Amino acid sequence: MSPIREPAYFDMLKNGRLEQRVAAAAGHLHACDVCPLQCGVDRAAGELGLCKIGMLAQVSSYGPHYGEESPLSGWRGSGTIFFSRCNLRCVYCQNADISQIDFGREVDGKALAAIMLKLQAMGCHNINLVSPTHVIPQILEAVNLAAQKGLRLPLVYNTGGYDSLEMLRLLDGVVDIYMPDMKYSDAAIARKYSGVKDYPQINQAAVLEMHRQVGDLQLDENAIAIRGLLVRHLVLPNDMAGSEIILGFLAESVSTQVYLNIMAQYHPAYRSDEFPPLNQRITHQEYQQVIKMAQEYGLNRLDQH
Repeated sequence: MSPIREPAYFDMLKNGRLEQRVAAAAGHLHACDVCPLQCGVDRAAGELGLCKIGMLAQVSSYGPHYGEESPLSGWRGSGTIFFSRCNLRCVYCQNADISQIDFGREVDGKALAAIMLKLQAMGCHNINLVSPTHVIPQILEAVNLAAQKGLRLPLVYNTGGYDSLEMLRLLDGVVDIYMPDMKYSDAAIARKYSGVKDYPQINQAAVLEMHRQVGDLQLDENAIAIRGLLVRHLVLPNDMAGSEIILGFLAESVSTQVYLNIMAQYHPAYRSDEFPPLNQRITHQEYQQVIKMAQEYGLNRLDQH
């Protein structure tokens, strides 16, 4: 077993800055602007915005995950924590039972910290925070508590990519690995199928900030991710994602060394039958065309599955 390296947040814990970030993030719950939806509700007082999550995060499940990208799953699994609800409303969501309905149990900071420590004790390579955007304050509180009790695994921020720059800056020096989706290059498509405005603008700004913080993905001697950016792009039918614009942005504005997972597993789910052509799978040719475009842009660190 490789020795556990000190994660980004460990230095912040030692100098007291992690606790300062916890307090700063908690302040955003009173007139909530934790995500770009900026609902303005007082979640600390129990009011609910569009994500339907109040003061306490909800966890639907947790455990070692062996189906993530190979630098995350390795041979001991990625320590995933699936948070309930989401700040997106994707009509084709593959996990709608978690993201779109009230499912899971509420956890306070101590309970969430205990989950992180349990995943570490199980031997996981990292703590993989799935759909964390709307619960950043709660995550920071738990990381602070868990780090005081010996948490030393890198944090993976696994997001749909609709993230606030202000909140991301509170995660600077805390998160080791960012894994955002880049879903769309067209704002009208994003609004129709995911229920948010300005997705491409907000998403691209978020990815640039993530890369500024952690750089290109770095692997240890066992090919396990220790720090950096990993981008996911799901190929949609009829090029509804606008893949070429996204690939061009990554190559020209981020880095040709970005680690990119071009995903082929789209299938009709949730409400996709109501929204042709989302009611069909992608073809092999559609997927291979995106792979070819990525290579033409010089993006060769590809994880294809």
